[in-house]
Amino acid sequence: MRSPLLSPRWLGIHLVAVLVAVVCVAGTSWQFVRSFEPDREVITNPVEDLAGAVPLSDLLEPGEYMHPDTFANSAVEVTGHYDADAQLLVPRHPDGVHGHDVIVPLVTGDGSAVTVNRGWAKEGQDIPPPPEGEVDVTGWLLPPQDSGPLVPGEPPEGHVERIATSVLVNEWDHPLYEGYIVLPEQDPATASLTPVPPPEPPVGVKINWRSLSYTVQWAMFGVSGVVFWIILMRREVKEARSRREGASQETEDQPAVAGS
Repeated sequence: MRSPLLSPRWLGIHLVAVLVAVVCVAGTSWQFVRSFEPDREVITNPVEDLAGAVPLSDLLEPGEYMHPDTFANSAVEVTGHYDADAQLLVPRHPDGVHGHDVIVPLVTGDGSAVTVNRGWAKEGQDIPPPPEGEVDVTGWLLPPQDSGPLVPGEPPEGHVERIATSVLVNEWDHPLYEGYIVLPEQDPATASLTPVPPPEPPVGVKINWRSLSYTVQWAMFGVSGVVFWIILMRREVKEARSRREGASQETEDQPAVAGS
């Protein structure tokens, strides 16, 4: 016997139920994504941020801990002079090409210094000295580099294994600011060097509670629709079975009535 759930009326109900389910799934997914979209207020463009650079001393004091989530990637400006005799090399091998980042302390008027990454030089490349005299430096403040895999032996003279204040305090006599500054391409100190790419724009996530509530509502509506659809189908099947059983009982009772 043909199932009652395959009648034209029920085929229409099935179609509506499927459409409702699809719409609810799409709505739930869309609202969920919106709930955790990056907060547009904290997405920045590092290059554009240079125009609004703030004095480094407004953010940190020499020796003060720099929280990566607070000051990292900030555009800063500093005035001072390069201590060219203290220049060091830090190994870095982008795309397997051997070379070094060139770092030098920028000494400020009070005698403290901040580490400046002038750029990258290929292995064996001649490295020009940094500019002489007082300079105004504008760049991006990055946190100290994490310690990488241990390398046996001491680095050669004039080299350090990473850019970190904990390492550089043993090399330089100046009180140091935490972190280091990466220079833009147009800075004179990067001449003949490959500028280090600016930091990736920081992206924060802020929960959109309204969209999150809509996510729950869409999901609940979709689940309710599916449950209601199942209940209707079960009821239809039960009623159809009852009608068949009633019809069978009448058929069995008819001969008995005729025989009496």
